Amino acid sequence: MHIRRERIAALLLALLTLLGLTACANREQAADPQPPAQTSGTAAAFPVEVSVPGGHSLRIERRPERIVSLNPASTEILYAVGAGEQVVAVDDQSNYPENAPRTDLSNLSPNIEAIVGYQPDLVLASNDTNNLVASLNAVQVPVLLLPAAKNLDETYAQILTVGKATGHLQQAEEVVERMRTEIDRIVAATPKPSRELRYYHELDPTLYSATSSTFIGQVYGLFGLTNIADAADTTGSGYPQLSAEHVINANPDLIFLADSKCCQQNAETVAARPGWSSIAAVRNGHVVALDDDIASRWGPRVVDLVRAISQAVTAAGEHA
Repeated sequence: MHIRRERIAALLLALLTLLGLTACANREQAADPQPPAQTSGTAAAFPVEVSVPGGHSLRIERRPERIVSLNPASTEILYAVGAGEQVVAVDDQSNYPENAPRTDLSNLSPNIEAIVGYQPDLVLASNDTNNLVASLNAVQVPVLLLPAAKNLDETYAQILTVGKATGHLQQAEEVVERMRTEIDRIVAATPKPSRELRYYHELDPTLYSATSSTFIGQVYGLFGLTNIADAADTTGSGYPQLSAEHVINANPDLIFLADSKCCQQNAETVAARPGWSSIAAVRNGHVVALDDDIASRWGPRVVDLVRAISQAVTAAGEHA
C-alpha cells in the first residue's frame, strides 16, 4: 500500500479482498528461520489432504520437491518449517530470507507460462488471480491457496498446513508452539497502562490505515489499544483512508509507521506535517517506525511485531 507502484497495487488488492499488504523490499538481517530439513516418518507420510480457512482442500500425492511461492508470507513460512531446500522460485516481493530464490514472478499478476517454466510440483499463492488454480491444474500442477490470515489462529493454521503439505509437520508444530509461547509471554509481561491508549497505524503517507477487524488490528488488540481508524471505516473495507484532520483530532498516544522503508517516514517527517506536532504521540516521542515487511505479513515474524508493539506500549504507558 505504498506510493510506489508495488504498494499501490497491493493497496488495491487489500481494499478489494481484505487481504494483507505486500511490502517493500528490505535487506535487514534477522535470525535464520531455517530449522534442519529432516522430518519424522509420520510427518513425511504421503498422500496428505490439506486445507486452510478461506482456502480450499488439496490432496498432495507425494512430497513436493520443486515448490514455487507467490506470496511473501508463504515464502517465510516455507523456510521457517524447514522446506527451504524444496523451494525453486519465489515471487518478486519475497525478500526474506535473503537466500530465497527470488525471481520476477508476480503474485499480483501471475504469468502461468513463467511459473510452469520452473517445473513446480506445488505452487503456493494467496489469491486465485487470473484463474491461477484452474490454469495450473490444467497442466497437472497443484496449487495451495493461503489467503491472508484474519487472525493469529489462521496464521498458526497456515503454518501447520504448509508443514503437512511439504513433509515438515513436526517442525511446523514446533514453530507454532514457539510462536504461541513467546507471544503469550510478551503480552503478559507488558505493563498495563493506567488508561486506554489510542493508536494510529500508518500504511502509507496518504494516510491509509488498518482497522481492528484486520489481522494487524487484531495484533494490536492483544494489548487493549483503541484504533482511531475504526470510526473512519464507513465502507467496512478494513483499510480506510484517514484525513489529517481525523488523525489530529483523534490525538493518538501512539503512531506506528509501516511505511518507514518504502516511503522514508519517521518521527521527524511526521512531526513536520502541518498540525501533527500537537498530537500526543509526537509530543511525547511515541512515533514508532516499524519494519514494513514484518508489519504487513502474517508469517512467523509476527512475533517481532508483537515485541515492537509491547515496547511501544510500555514506553507510552509511562506517560498515561
